[in-house]
Amino acid sequence: MEARMGNPAVVVPGAMKALLAVGATVEQAGVPKQLIELVNLRASQINGCSVCVDMHARALKKGGESDERLWSVAGWRDAPYFTDAERAALALAEAATRLSDRPEPVSDEIYEEAAKHYDEQQLAALILGIATVNLWNRLNASTKQVAGAWG
Repeated sequence: MEARMGNPAVVVPGAMKALLAVGATVEQAGVPKQLIELVNLRASQINGCSVCVDMHARALKKGGESDERLWSVAGWRDAPYFTDAERAALALAEAATRLSDRPEPVSDEIYEEAAKHYDEQQLAALILGIATVNLWNRLNASTKQVAGAWG
C-alpha cells in the first residue's frame, strides 16, 4: 500500500498547525478525551478511514478502554457497554457524519438527546470534534494514507 501523496495537512503550509489547534481546543471544552476518541472512532468507521480507525482505536486502548467497548463501537446501539450520554454522542456523530442519508440529517430528537447530557460548550465541542474527524477522514481517504504509517 502506498499513499497517493503526502497528507494535505502536511503539504499545505500551516494547515497541520491549524487543524491540531482545533483539536486541542475541542479537548479543552470539558468533554472527556475518551468520549471524543469514541466519537472519532465511530465517524472514522462510517467513513472507512483506516488511518483514523487505527489511530483512535489505539488511543482508546492506551487510555484504558476495554476490549468489549472497542469491539462494540460499530454496534453501540445493541451493546450494553455504553452510557446514555455516550449513546447520545455516538448518535450525534453518526447523524452529523451521514448528512445525506436522511432528509433531516441531525434530527431534533438526536440533538435534544445530546443536549440533555452536555452543556452548550460541550455540545459545541462535540460538534466541532465530529466535523474535524470527518475532515481528517476525507483527507486520508482521498489521498489513500496508510494506516500505521503515521506513527
